[in-house]
Amino acid sequence: MAAEATFHYRAVSSDGKSRTGVITAADSRTAARELRRQGLTPLHVGAEEKKGLSFEMPSFGGSRRKDILFFTQELSTLINSGVPLDRALTITGELTVNPKFRSVSGEILRAIKGGKSLADSLKAHPTYFSDLYVNMVRAGEASGSLGMVFERLSGFERSRDELRSYIATSMAYPAVLAAVGAGSIFVLLDFVVPRFASVFNDGRMKIPTPTLIMLEASKIVHDWAWLVALVIVGTVVLFRMYTATPAGRLWWDRTRLGIPVLGDAMRKAETSRFARAMSTLVGNTVPLVQSLDIAAGILNNKVMANSLRDVAQGVKRGEGISQPLARTKMFPPLAAHLLTVGEETGKLDVMFGRMADIYEEETRAAVKRFTSIFEPLVILAMGLIVGALVLSMLIAITSINDVAI
Repeated sequence: MAAEATFHYRAVSSDGKSRTGVITAADSRTAARELRRQGLTPLHVGAEEKKGLSFEMPSFGGSRRKDILFFTQELSTLINSGVPLDRALTITGELTVNPKFRSVSGEILRAIKGGKSLADSLKAHPTYFSDLYVNMVRAGEASGSLGMVFERLSGFERSRDELRSYIATSMAYPAVLAAVGAGSIFVLLDFVVPRFASVFNDGRMKIPTPTLIMLEASKIVHDWAWLVALVIVGTVVLFRMYTATPAGRLWWDRTRLGIPVLGDAMRKAETSRFARAMSTLVGNTVPLVQSLDIAAGILNNKVMANSLRDVAQGVKRGEGISQPLARTKMFPPLAAHLLTVGEETGKLDVMFGRMADIYEEETRAAVKRFTSIFEPLVILAMGLIVGALVLSMLIAITSINDVAI
Protein backbone atom coordinates (compact mmCIF):
# COMPACT_ATOMS: atom_id res chain seq x y z
CA MET A 1 0.00 0.00 0.00
CA ALA A 2 1.37 3.40 -1.06
CA ALA A 3 2.33 5.81 1.69
CA GLU A 4 -0.03 8.71 2.17
CA ALA A 5 1.07 12.30 1.65
CA THR A 6 -0.23 15.68 2.73
CA PHE A 7 -1.74 17.94 0.08
CA HIS A 8 -2.72 21.59 0.28
CA TYR A 9 -6.06 22.35 -1.32
CA ARG A 10 -8.22 25.28 -2.32
CA ALA A 11 -11.89 24.53 -2.91
CA VAL A 12 -15.38 26.01 -3.03
CA SER A 13 -18.19 24.80 -0.77
CA SER A 14 -21.80 24.32 -1.83
CA ASP A 15 -22.68 27.77 -0.47
CA GLY A 16 -20.05 29.37 -2.73
CA LYS A 17 -17.49 30.11 -0.04
CA SER A 18 -13.76 29.64 -0.61
CA ARG A 19 -12.08 27.00 1.58
CA THR A 20 -8.40 26.19 2.02
CA GLY A 21 -6.64 23.55 4.07
CA VAL A 22 -4.68 20.32 3.97
CA ILE A 23 -5.78 16.75 3.30
CA THR A 24 -3.97 13.41 3.58
CA ALA A 25 -4.28 10.95 0.69
CA ALA A 26 -2.30 8.52 -1.44
CA ASP A 27 -2.17 10.95 -4.38
CA SER A 28 -3.74 14.20 -5.64
CA ARG A 29 -6.57 12.42 -7.49
CA THR A 30 -7.60 10.55 -4.36
CA ALA A 31 -7.46 13.83 -2.43
CA ALA A 32 -9.70 15.52 -5.02
CA ARG A 33 -12.22 12.65 -4.85
CA GLU A 34 -12.32 12.93 -1.07
CA LEU A 35 -12.95 16.68 -1.29
CA ARG A 36 -15.84 16.10 -3.70
CA ARG A 37 -17.23 13.47 -1.33
CA GLN A 38 -17.20 16.15 1.36
CA GLY A 39 -19.28 18.43 -0.86
CA LEU A 40 -16.38 20.66 -1.93
CA THR A 41 -15.38 21.58 -5.48
CA PRO A 42 -11.56 21.40 -5.66
CA LEU A 43 -9.84 24.26 -7.47
CA HIS A 44 -6.29 23.23 -6.62
CA VAL A 45 -4.77 20.19 -4.97
CA GLY A 46 -0.99 20.11 -4.70
CA ALA A 47 1.99 19.24 -2.54
CA GLU A 48 2.75 22.95 -2.07
CA GLU A 49 0.34 25.69 -1.14
CA LYS A 50 -0.45 28.09 -4.00
CA LYS A 51 -0.50 31.70 -2.92
CA GLY A 52 -3.51 33.23 -4.60
CA LEU A 53 -3.49 30.87 -7.58
CA SER A 54 -5.77 27.97 -8.27
CA PHE A 55 -4.13 26.82 -11.48
CA GLU A 56 -0.59 26.07 -12.49
CA MET A 57 -0.40 28.39 -15.46
CA PRO A 58 2.36 28.48 -18.03
CA SER A 59 4.56 31.54 -18.02
CA PHE A 60 3.42 33.91 -20.74
CA GLY A 61 5.04 37.08 -21.97
CA GLY A 62 2.63 39.63 -20.49
CA SER A 63 1.04 39.98 -17.07
CA ARG A 64 -2.23 41.10 -18.65
CA ARG A 65 -2.59 37.85 -20.61
CA LYS A 66 -1.92 35.82 -17.46
CA ASP A 67 -4.57 37.80 -15.60
CA ILE A 68 -7.15 37.19 -18.33
CA LEU A 69 -6.33 33.49 -18.53
CA PHE A 70 -6.57 33.11 -14.75
CA PHE A 71 -9.87 35.04 -14.67
CA THR A 72 -11.33 32.86 -17.44
CA GLN A 73 -10.17 29.57 -15.97
CA GLU A 74 -11.41 30.48 -12.53
CA LEU A 75 -14.87 31.50 -13.74
CA SER A 76 -15.09 28.38 -15.91
CA THR A 77 -14.39 26.14 -12.91
CA LEU A 78 -16.70 27.98 -10.52
CA ILE A 79 -19.69 28.48 -12.83
CA ASN A 80 -19.53 24.88 -14.07
CA SER A 81 -19.54 23.84 -10.40
CA GLY A 82 -22.84 25.63 -9.85
CA VAL A 83 -21.49 28.71 -8.05
CA PRO A 84 -23.63 31.82 -8.78
CA LEU A 85 -22.00 34.40 -11.05
CA ASP A 86 -21.71 37.16 -8.46
CA ARG A 87 -20.16 34.79 -5.93
CA ALA A 88 -17.81 33.40 -8.61
CA LEU A 89 -16.62 36.93 -9.43
CA THR A 90 -16.11 37.64 -5.73
CA ILE A 91 -13.97 34.51 -5.29
CA THR A 92 -12.00 35.27 -8.45
CA GLY A 93 -11.31 38.79 -7.20
CA GLU A 94 -10.11 37.45 -3.87
CA LEU A 95 -7.74 35.00 -5.55
CA THR A 96 -6.35 37.48 -8.09
CA VAL A 97 -2.76 38.47 -7.30
CA ASN A 98 -2.50 41.56 -9.53
CA PRO A 99 -4.03 44.54 -7.61
CA LYS A 100 -4.91 46.35 -10.84
CA PHE A 101 -6.82 43.41 -12.27
CA ARG A 102 -8.43 42.79 -8.88
CA SER A 103 -9.80 46.32 -9.16
CA VAL A 104 -11.13 45.55 -12.65
CA SER A 105 -12.80 42.40 -11.33
CA GLY A 106 -14.40 44.46 -8.57
CA GLU A 107 -15.75 47.00 -11.07
CA ILE A 108 -17.26 44.18 -13.14
CA LEU A 109 -18.94 42.77 -10.04
CA ARG A 110 -20.36 46.17 -9.08
CA ALA A 111 -21.67 46.70 -12.61
CA ILE A 112 -23.46 43.33 -12.52
CA LYS A 113 -25.01 44.10 -9.15
CA GLY A 114 -26.11 47.42 -10.65
CA GLY A 115 -28.16 45.58 -13.27
CA LYS A 116 -25.76 45.35 -16.22
CA SER A 117 -25.17 42.11 -18.10
CA LEU A 118 -21.77 40.40 -17.77
CA ALA A 119 -20.99 41.13 -21.43
CA ASP A 120 -21.67 44.85 -21.04
CA SER A 121 -19.63 44.90 -17.83
CA LEU A 122 -16.68 43.30 -19.63
CA LYS A 123 -17.06 45.63 -22.61
CA ALA A 124 -16.32 48.57 -20.33
CA HIS A 125 -12.72 47.26 -20.06
CA PRO A 126 -11.54 46.87 -23.69
CA THR A 127 -7.90 46.86 -22.58
CA TYR A 128 -8.45 43.43 -21.05
CA PHE A 129 -11.42 41.94 -22.91
CA SER A 130 -11.52 41.80 -26.71
CA ASP A 131 -14.61 41.92 -28.92
CA LEU A 132 -14.33 38.15 -29.31
CA TYR A 133 -14.39 37.68 -25.56
CA VAL A 134 -17.34 40.03 -25.03
CA ASN A 135 -19.42 38.57 -27.87
CA MET A 136 -18.78 35.03 -26.68
CA VAL A 137 -20.00 35.95 -23.20
CA ARG A 138 -23.02 37.75 -24.68
CA ALA A 139 -23.95 34.64 -26.65
CA GLY A 140 -23.46 32.49 -23.55
CA GLU A 141 -25.76 34.70 -21.51
CA ALA A 142 -28.44 34.56 -24.21
CA SER A 143 -28.26 30.76 -24.49
CA GLY A 144 -27.82 30.06 -20.77
CA SER A 145 -24.50 28.30 -21.36
CA LEU A 146 -22.11 30.70 -19.66
CA GLY A 147 -20.09 27.90 -18.06
CA MET A 148 -19.42 26.25 -21.41
CA VAL A 149 -18.51 29.62 -22.92
CA PHE A 150 -15.85 30.28 -20.28
CA GLU A 151 -14.52 26.75 -20.77
CA ARG A 152 -14.11 27.43 -24.50
CA LEU A 153 -12.63 30.85 -23.89
CA SER A 154 -10.17 29.30 -21.46
CA GLY A 155 -9.05 26.83 -24.13
CA PHE A 156 -8.84 29.64 -26.70
CA GLU A 157 -6.73 31.91 -24.50
CA ARG A 158 -4.46 29.04 -23.47
CA SER A 159 -3.86 27.84 -27.04
CA ARG A 160 -3.21 31.34 -28.33
CA ASP A 161 -0.74 32.18 -25.57
CA GLU A 162 1.08 28.84 -25.86
CA LEU A 163 1.63 29.46 -29.58
CA ARG A 164 2.73 33.06 -28.96
CA SER A 165 5.10 31.89 -26.23
CA TYR A 166 6.57 29.20 -28.51
CA ILE A 167 7.20 31.70 -31.31
CA ALA A 168 8.79 34.25 -28.96
CA THR A 169 11.01 31.62 -27.34
CA SER A 170 12.09 30.16 -30.68
CA MET A 171 12.99 33.56 -32.13
CA ALA A 172 14.84 34.75 -29.02
CA TYR A 173 18.00 32.68 -29.60
CA PRO A 174 18.54 33.74 -33.25
CA ALA A 175 17.99 37.38 -32.24
CA VAL A 176 20.50 37.13 -29.38
CA LEU A 177 22.95 35.32 -31.66
CA ALA A 178 22.74 38.07 -34.28
CA ALA A 179 23.14 40.77 -31.62
CA VAL A 180 26.19 39.05 -30.11
CA GLY A 181 27.71 38.63 -33.55
CA ALA A 182 27.23 42.29 -34.45
CA GLY A 183 28.62 43.34 -31.06
CA SER A 184 31.70 41.14 -31.46
CA ILE A 185 32.47 42.60 -34.87
CA PHE A 186 32.01 46.14 -33.53
CA VAL A 187 34.43 45.45 -30.63
CA LEU A 188 37.02 44.07 -33.04
CA LEU A 189 36.80 47.06 -35.39
CA ASP A 190 36.49 49.75 -32.72
CA PHE A 191 38.97 48.52 -30.08
CA VAL A 192 41.21 45.69 -31.30
CA VAL A 193 42.09 46.79 -34.84
CA PRO A 194 43.04 50.42 -33.92
CA ARG A 195 45.65 49.09 -31.46
CA PHE A 196 46.94 46.73 -34.10
CA ALA A 197 47.09 49.63 -36.60
CA SER A 198 49.83 51.34 -34.55
CA VAL A 199 52.28 48.81 -36.01
CA PHE A 200 51.85 50.49 -39.39
CA ASN A 201 52.67 54.02 -38.26
CA ASP A 202 56.02 53.60 -39.92
CA GLY A 203 55.53 55.22 -43.35
CA ARG A 204 58.15 52.92 -44.89
CA MET A 205 55.90 49.85 -44.43
CA LYS A 206 53.87 48.73 -47.40
CA ILE A 207 50.34 47.87 -46.20
CA PRO A 208 48.68 44.91 -47.96
CA THR A 209 45.34 45.68 -49.62
CA PRO A 210 43.22 43.39 -47.34
CA THR A 211 44.80 45.01 -44.29
CA LEU A 212 44.26 48.49 -45.73
CA ILE A 213 40.57 47.72 -46.21
CA MET A 214 40.35 46.43 -42.63
CA LEU A 215 42.06 49.56 -41.27
CA GLU A 216 39.78 51.87 -43.24
CA ALA A 217 36.70 49.98 -42.02
CA SER A 218 38.00 50.25 -38.46
CA LYS A 219 38.61 53.99 -38.90
CA ILE A 220 35.08 54.55 -40.16
CA VAL A 221 33.59 52.59 -37.26
CA HIS A 222 35.84 54.34 -34.71
CA ASP A 223 35.27 57.88 -36.02
CA TRP A 224 31.69 57.67 -37.22
CA ALA A 225 30.05 55.08 -34.93
CA TRP A 226 27.90 57.79 -33.35
CA LEU A 227 26.64 58.90 -36.75
CA VAL A 228 25.87 55.31 -37.80
CA ALA A 229 24.01 54.77 -34.52
CA LEU A 230 22.09 58.02 -35.06
CA VAL A 231 21.15 56.99 -38.60
CA ILE A 232 20.00 53.57 -37.40
CA VAL A 233 17.88 55.05 -34.60
CA GLY A 234 16.42 57.66 -36.96
CA THR A 235 15.61 55.01 -39.55
CA VAL A 236 13.88 52.84 -36.94
CA VAL A 237 11.84 55.80 -35.66
CA LEU A 238 10.77 56.85 -39.17
CA PHE A 239 9.96 53.26 -40.06
CA ARG A 240 7.78 52.86 -36.97
CA MET A 241 6.02 56.15 -37.71
CA TYR A 242 5.31 55.08 -41.28
CA THR A 243 4.10 51.60 -40.36
CA ALA A 244 1.79 53.18 -37.78
CA THR A 245 -0.16 54.74 -40.65
CA PRO A 246 -2.83 52.60 -42.42
CA ALA A 247 -0.95 52.63 -45.74
CA GLY A 248 2.39 51.88 -44.11
CA ARG A 249 0.95 49.05 -42.04
CA LEU A 250 -0.58 47.42 -45.13
CA TRP A 251 2.71 47.74 -47.04
CA TRP A 252 4.71 46.22 -44.17
CA ASP A 253 2.25 43.37 -43.57
CA ARG A 254 2.21 42.54 -47.28
CA THR A 255 6.03 42.68 -47.40
CA ARG A 256 6.39 40.38 -44.39
CA LEU A 257 4.19 37.74 -46.01
CA GLY A 258 6.58 37.69 -48.97
CA ILE A 259 9.73 37.02 -46.92
CA PRO A 260 11.02 33.50 -47.71
CA VAL A 261 10.39 30.96 -44.94
CA LEU A 262 9.50 33.62 -42.33
CA GLY A 263 6.51 34.81 -44.36
CA ASP A 264 5.21 31.26 -44.53
CA ALA A 265 5.45 30.95 -40.74
CA MET A 266 3.57 34.25 -40.29
CA ARG A 267 0.80 33.18 -42.69
CA LYS A 268 0.31 29.90 -40.86
CA ALA A 269 0.34 31.59 -37.46
CA GLU A 270 -2.39 34.00 -38.59
CA THR A 271 -4.39 31.12 -40.08
CA SER A 272 -4.26 29.21 -36.80
CA ARG A 273 -5.30 32.34 -34.88
CA PHE A 274 -8.21 32.92 -37.28
CA ALA A 275 -9.34 29.29 -37.13
CA ARG A 276 -9.15 29.12 -33.33
CA ALA A 277 -11.24 32.28 -33.01
CA MET A 278 -13.82 31.05 -35.54
CA SER A 279 -14.06 27.66 -33.84
CA THR A 280 -14.75 29.38 -30.53
CA LEU A 281 -17.31 31.80 -31.99
CA VAL A 282 -19.17 29.51 -34.40
CA GLY A 283 -19.25 26.76 -31.79
CA ASN A 284 -21.10 29.15 -29.52
CA THR A 285 -23.72 30.05 -32.18
CA VAL A 286 -22.35 33.54 -32.92
CA PRO A 287 -23.58 34.40 -36.49
CA LEU A 288 -21.02 33.62 -39.19
CA VAL A 289 -20.74 37.15 -40.61
CA GLN A 290 -20.34 38.61 -37.13
CA SER A 291 -17.78 35.91 -36.31
CA LEU A 292 -15.72 36.87 -39.38
CA ASP A 293 -15.77 40.53 -38.35
CA ILE A 294 -14.63 39.69 -34.82
CA ALA A 295 -11.94 37.27 -36.03
CA ALA A 296 -10.58 39.92 -38.41
CA GLY A 297 -10.12 42.21 -35.43
CA ILE A 298 -7.74 39.83 -33.62
CA LEU A 299 -5.44 39.16 -36.60
CA ASN A 300 -2.09 40.94 -36.49
CA ASN A 301 -1.66 41.04 -40.28
CA LYS A 302 -3.97 43.72 -41.70
CA VAL A 303 -3.75 42.37 -45.26
CA MET A 304 -5.16 39.01 -44.16
CA ALA A 305 -7.65 40.72 -41.86
CA ASN A 306 -8.95 42.93 -44.69
CA SER A 307 -9.41 39.89 -46.92
CA LEU A 308 -11.99 38.59 -44.44
CA ARG A 309 -14.28 41.47 -45.41
CA ASP A 310 -14.53 39.94 -48.89
CA VAL A 311 -15.23 36.57 -47.30
CA ALA A 312 -18.03 38.12 -45.22
CA GLN A 313 -19.54 39.63 -48.38
CA GLY A 314 -19.47 36.20 -50.01
CA VAL A 315 -21.25 34.71 -47.00
CA LYS A 316 -23.92 37.40 -47.24
CA ARG A 317 -24.42 36.50 -50.93
CA GLY A 318 -25.04 32.89 -49.92
CA GLU A 319 -21.76 31.50 -51.28
CA GLY A 320 -20.76 29.89 -48.00
CA ILE A 321 -17.34 30.54 -46.50
CA SER A 322 -14.97 28.11 -48.23
CA GLN A 323 -15.17 29.53 -51.76
CA PRO A 324 -14.81 33.21 -50.78
CA LEU A 325 -11.89 32.25 -48.52
CA ALA A 326 -10.16 30.43 -51.38
CA ARG A 327 -10.60 33.44 -53.68
CA THR A 328 -8.68 35.73 -51.33
CA LYS A 329 -5.51 33.64 -51.83
CA MET A 330 -4.42 34.90 -48.41
CA PHE A 331 -4.86 31.61 -46.55
CA PRO A 332 -3.23 28.23 -47.28
CA PRO A 333 -5.20 26.13 -49.84
CA LEU A 334 -5.87 23.37 -47.32
CA ALA A 335 -7.90 25.79 -45.19
CA ALA A 336 -10.57 26.19 -47.87
CA HIS A 337 -10.74 22.41 -48.46
CA LEU A 338 -11.25 21.76 -44.77
CA LEU A 339 -14.05 24.32 -44.60
CA THR A 340 -15.70 22.77 -47.65
CA VAL A 341 -15.89 19.48 -45.76
CA GLY A 342 -17.20 21.35 -42.71
CA GLU A 343 -19.97 22.95 -44.76
CA GLU A 344 -20.93 19.64 -46.36
CA THR A 345 -21.10 17.79 -43.03
CA GLY A 346 -22.68 20.63 -41.06
CA LYS A 347 -19.76 20.63 -38.59
CA LEU A 348 -18.11 23.92 -39.41
CA ASP A 349 -17.07 24.63 -35.81
CA VAL A 350 -15.40 21.22 -35.53
CA MET A 351 -13.55 21.76 -38.80
CA PHE A 352 -12.38 25.21 -37.69
CA GLY A 353 -11.01 23.57 -34.55
CA ARG A 354 -9.27 20.93 -36.64
CA MET A 355 -7.82 23.64 -38.88
CA ALA A 356 -6.51 25.51 -35.83
CA ASP A 357 -4.78 22.37 -34.55
CA ILE A 358 -3.21 21.69 -37.96
CA TYR A 359 -1.86 25.19 -38.46
CA GLU A 360 -0.60 25.56 -34.91
CA GLU A 361 1.57 22.52 -35.57
CA GLU A 362 2.47 23.88 -39.02
CA THR A 363 3.46 27.18 -37.44
CA ARG A 364 5.75 25.44 -34.98
CA ALA A 365 7.32 23.50 -37.85
CA ALA A 366 7.72 26.65 -39.97
CA VAL A 367 9.32 28.59 -37.08
CA LYS A 368 11.66 25.68 -36.40
CA ARG A 369 12.55 25.56 -40.10
CA PHE A 370 13.29 29.30 -40.12
CA THR A 371 15.52 29.12 -37.04
CA SER A 372 17.33 26.07 -38.42
CA ILE A 373 18.23 28.14 -41.51
CA PHE A 374 18.82 31.50 -39.82
CA GLU A 375 21.16 30.29 -37.08
CA PRO A 376 23.74 28.69 -39.42
CA LEU A 377 23.60 31.77 -41.69
CA VAL A 378 24.38 34.09 -38.75
CA ILE A 379 27.21 31.81 -37.60
CA LEU A 380 28.56 31.61 -41.16
CA ALA A 381 28.43 35.40 -41.61
CA MET A 382 30.18 35.94 -38.27
CA GLY A 383 32.81 33.35 -39.18
CA LEU A 384 33.49 34.95 -42.57
CA ILE A 385 33.79 38.49 -41.17
CA VAL A 386 35.91 37.54 -38.17
CA GLY A 387 37.99 35.21 -40.36
CA ALA A 388 38.58 38.02 -42.87
CA LEU A 389 39.72 40.33 -40.04
CA VAL A 390 42.10 37.73 -38.63
CA LEU A 391 43.43 36.88 -42.09
CA SER A 392 44.05 40.58 -42.79
CA MET A 393 46.06 40.82 -39.57
CA LEU A 394 48.09 37.73 -40.42
CA ILE A 395 48.86 39.05 -43.92
CA ALA A 396 50.01 42.32 -42.37
CA ILE A 397 52.25 40.53 -39.87
CA THR A 398 53.86 38.40 -42.54
CA SER A 399 54.45 41.47 -44.69
CA ILE A 400 56.59 43.24 -42.09
CA ASN A 401 59.69 41.93 -43.90
CA ASP A 402 58.72 44.16 -46.85
CA VAL A 403 59.70 47.32 -44.97
CA ALA A 404 62.01 49.37 -47.11
CA ILE A 405 65.46 49.61 -45.62
